[in-house]
Parts: sequence; structure tokens; C-alpha cells
Amino acid sequence: MTDGPERTAQAEADLPDEERIPPEKIVAVPVRHPGRWVAAGVLLVLAAMLANSLLTNPAWRWDVVWRFMFNQRVINGLFLTIELTLLAMVIGIVLGVIIAVMRLSPNPIVSTIAWVYAWFFRGTPVLVQVIFWSFIAILYPVISLGIPFGPEFLFFDANLLIPIFVGAVLGFGLNEAAYMSEIVRAGILSVDSGQTEAAEALGMTRLKILRRIVLPQAMRVIIPPTGNETISMLKTTSLASVIAVGDLFTEVQLIYGGNLQQIPLLVVASIWYLVLTSLLSVAQFFIERRYSRGAVPSRQGGVFGFGRPKSGSA
Repeated sequence: MTDGPERTAQAEADLPDEERIPPEKIVAVPVRHPGRWVAAGVLLVLAAMLANSLLTNPAWRWDVVWRFMFNQRVINGLFLTIELTLLAMVIGIVLGVIIAVMRLSPNPIVSTIAWVYAWFFRGTPVLVQVIFWSFIAILYPVISLGIPFGPEFLFFDANLLIPIFVGAVLGFGLNEAAYMSEIVRAGILSVDSGQTEAAEALGMTRLKILRRIVLPQAMRVIIPPTGNETISMLKTTSLASVIAVGDLFTEVQLIYGGNLQQIPLLVVASIWYLVLTSLLSVAQFFIERRYSRGAVPSRQGGVFGFGRPKSGSA
């Protein structure tokens, strides 16, 4: 039997333990990433410069910021912003589900109408839609109900039926429904069609299949973009200042229009928007984790999705 490098693997395996050649130890040298430390240093310097500017620049007028932070007018605008966001999202989600189901309908007329709806409301600016609904009384001073192309029985004053606030809700809600319909449609299409076929074979109706089988599984795909849409809607409501609804941004504008403290009052609005979006982000995280059980790790990216996953997590 040969020794040294000519020894075969089989011969090495046949030798007693005391005669085997010990394997060489592997010394792992981590890869150096100097660019990361340079980038981290640059970011720290920029962050320090920003903090120094916030603390030392008197133009920020932090005394004015804290004085108006809990001003009653600002708080009233804050609650109206929340109300506007919730109502618009309720309309958007409910109508979006209906439009998504219509898009997937085998009836070509129904699916075409749903496609046209999404095309129109996604293709025109939301600000234009808000203004249009707020002044709908110019086109239709009286809104009536009755038999199509026949006699009318009920009449409503459009200015009373659709005031400025309702017009803003309709503008935001109907626009949001177009985007939500695409989100819901993507979620429905993510569910394997075989499950629908199996449910139909059991005699379940299409509505029951959608409610009991398809939508619960599609929620895993629907929830993340819906949370993003809600956060976006919260900030989009600031466009209602154009029609003077009285939301947070409108009230801030009215205040700094009187005292000329534009920057401090804009900081007040920004802080409140940051607080609300942060709360929505936390809620979105827990809802996503609830609907992702059994599909993805519950802490795949650290707390609230940031950071590295834990070692050994599946």
C-alpha cells in the first residue's frame, strides 16, 4: 500500500484511525467590505449635519411648532383627515372587490364595464376627480330617481346631497376603487384555479366560493399593497385643501396664512402625518403577519420588516 499523496481515498478509509492523515484545517477569511464602512461614515456625517441644523438653525422656530402642535384647530383637522381617509378606503375596498370580480366575470359586457371603470379613474388625476365631484351641482343641480327614460319620483338638491366633504370622499373613494380592483384581482388570480374547480364540483355557488375559499387565501397577497394604499390615501387627503374641506393641511394653511409662520406650521403637519403613517405601518405589520401564518416566517426581516432574519429561521 502506498503512502503520501499517492494513497487512494479507499485505502485511506481502510487504515486504522491512528494511521490516517488528519485533514488540513480550513482557515476562513471573511470578505472585506471597505466600501460599506465608507458609506456608513458618510451617512453618519450627513445625519450629524442634519441634526445640527435642526437644533441650531433658528428659522425652524421650534417654539412655534410646540405651541401649535396641539392647537384645537390642528386637532380638528387631524380628526377630519382620519375620517376622510377611513371613508375613502371603505368605499375603495368595497367597490374595488366588486370591480375585481366583474373584471374576472366570463360575461364580456360585465368585464368590459369594469375595465373601462379602472381605465378611466386610473387615467385621470385624483385632484381633478375631487374637484369634479365637489362641484357636480353645476352639471346636475337636481338629482332625481325614477324609471329610466320615464317618470321621476324623488328629487334631491345636488348641493345638499353632495356637499364639499361628500364630494371629497367620493373623489378619493372612487379613484381608490380603481387601484384596489387591480390589487384584489391580482390576489384572486394568485389562488390556484383547481380549488375553485373542486369547490364547484361540490356544488358551492360562485359567491360562496369567493367568500369561503378564494378571498381568505388571496388576503396574503392583498393585504400588503392595501396597507400601502391606506398610507398613501392618508397623505393624498391633503389635496382636499384645494376645496377647503378643513383637513389637517387646510387648517395648517389657514393658520400660517394669518401669522406668516409657514415653515413651523408645515413642520407641525409633517409630524402629525408621520405619527399617523407610523401607526398604520405597525398595524399593517401585524395584519400581514396574521394572514401570512404558515406561508412565510413571522419574523422574516426583523422587527417590522427591518434588519436581517434570525439565523436558523425557516
